[in-house]
Amino acid sequence: MSSWMCDGVPKDGNSYPNASAHEPYENTSPDCVVCGLPKEAMQPSTKVPRKTVYVGTDQKSQNPKWLIPAIVVGVALLAAGGGFGIVRMLMSDRASTPTETPIETTTPAPVVGGFASENATNAQLLSQGEKILLDPTSQKQAGADAFANKDWDSAIASYQQAADNNPNDPEGRIYLNNAQARKAGNPITIAVAVPITPSPDSAKEVLRGVARAQEEFNQSGSGRLLEVVIANDAGALQSASLAQDIINAPDVLGVLGHGIDPGSQQALRKYQSAGLAVLSPLTISVDSGQSTLKTIPIDQKANELFGSYLQAVSKTLTDYANKNSSPLSVVVFYNSDSAYSEKLKEQFVKAVPQVRGKLIKEIDIIDSGFNADTEIANAEQSGATVAFLALSKNKVPVAIAIATANASATSPLALLGGDELYNADILVQGGDAIQGMTLAVPWSFQPGDPFAQDAIQSWKGRVSWRTATAYDATKALVQAVSQDPNRAGVTRLLEAGMSLTGSTTNFNIFNEVPLVKAVPGSGGPPGSKYEFASVR
Repeated sequence: MSSWMCDGVPKDGNSYPNASAHEPYENTSPDCVVCGLPKEAMQPSTKVPRKTVYVGTDQKSQNPKWLIPAIVVGVALLAAGGGFGIVRMLMSDRASTPTETPIETTTPAPVVGGFASENATNAQLLSQGEKILLDPTSQKQAGADAFANKDWDSAIASYQQAADNNPNDPEGRIYLNNAQARKAGNPITIAVAVPITPSPDSAKEVLRGVARAQEEFNQSGSGRLLEVVIANDAGALQSASLAQDIINAPDVLGVLGHGIDPGSQQALRKYQSAGLAVLSPLTISVDSGQSTLKTIPIDQKANELFGSYLQAVSKTLTDYANKNSSPLSVVVFYNSDSAYSEKLKEQFVKAVPQVRGKLIKEIDIIDSGFNADTEIANAEQSGATVAFLALSKNKVPVAIAIATANASATSPLALLGGDELYNADILVQGGDAIQGMTLAVPWSFQPGDPFAQDAIQSWKGRVSWRTATAYDATKALVQAVSQDPNRAGVTRLLEAGMSLTGSTTNFNIFNEVPLVKAVPGSGGPPGSKYEFASVR
């Protein structure tokens, strides 16, 4: 679908009571992600208003995909969608270039040593520990109250209790570290933008990586302690406004996060203009041969790293499918309202002929006539052996529907997919239908891997690739921030390139992406009898 502009003011002669005017926003989906108006509403009409249409508000929180694997993919994708740092921190669905819309802001006088939320337009979306953004508990709220009053000892005690009661909660751990840094005095500060509202589970996965890197740095005895500002980035027009709030916080020396959607692109351009370094899919390049990360201007990026990663994903999956489902005969499911899905589909389609496979059909799931049972039946009848699900994260329910239809087929197809389908929902809600589904991800859980072992100890359970890549991205940013703790110095170091020795993500990912398969096991999320196990 071609892109179209919406400003929230209907032009087709119909009345939409639930819609409201907003700054122009470029869309690629059938409905505006800001106000919910359909594309037709922006088409001028000379007719008398014919009807009243109530548009839903659920589109406003449409899941921005957070960052795709990143640093390695970066940071190649730093979630995110999302990604960090390695990677995918948080990656967003749409990659169209937005029209820069001036946002009027009143810049408050900088308060060095204050909270980033002070005088912020989006104060409710920012916290260093003075408010709770995720999973509130009485202990966390007590910690927030003490933090807001700058009673560091009480904040430390309450957040420590919260961490002891729920060792899997990264927000409380970050605020505990922040309170300790505040008590020590003169901390160095970074911000991380994660999709708490649209995708809390992905946000927590990213924050676990950030928290672990923060703890390690603060316990290293390197001098000044690290403080992290958590920003709840809901996407769309809010991203640029949130970025301005972070820019206005003088203590913040670098940022992790944001995706590739139009709102994120406006945010990234704001950071770039303000001279504040940000690790995001559209601002990072990684030299895998030398394990070096550097930031580059957004206009030079052109999604090259994103494309390289998806190309590697497609090659790895087609090679795997050809070995296990030969002769390879494929149907590809994708959603055209997502840049990630479109690009992954394109790369996979290109890779199929390279292993002498046959492409039977490309199926766009957002077409009005899409039916999972019908498409699987047609694919089976056409001789398909593999179904590739090049779907974005907000289409997990459709992926489950396809898997369910496939499980009922006489000759079920092998199911393949990308990292966006790597989440708890597909394991819990997919049931037996997703058994054997194979996904390509930036990092897979290996029991003998030092980071995996540390994660079990730190978080009392397994962690995802989002955690591993966020951990690497945080380490890279902190390395720059600690070496030259001012915005200009951090920007200079990252533009020159930072060494990434000791990273958890294998930089050979561009040659062969790790694979995981859904198999019976106890290592999955509560409510599921399946887990994603590494394919050796």
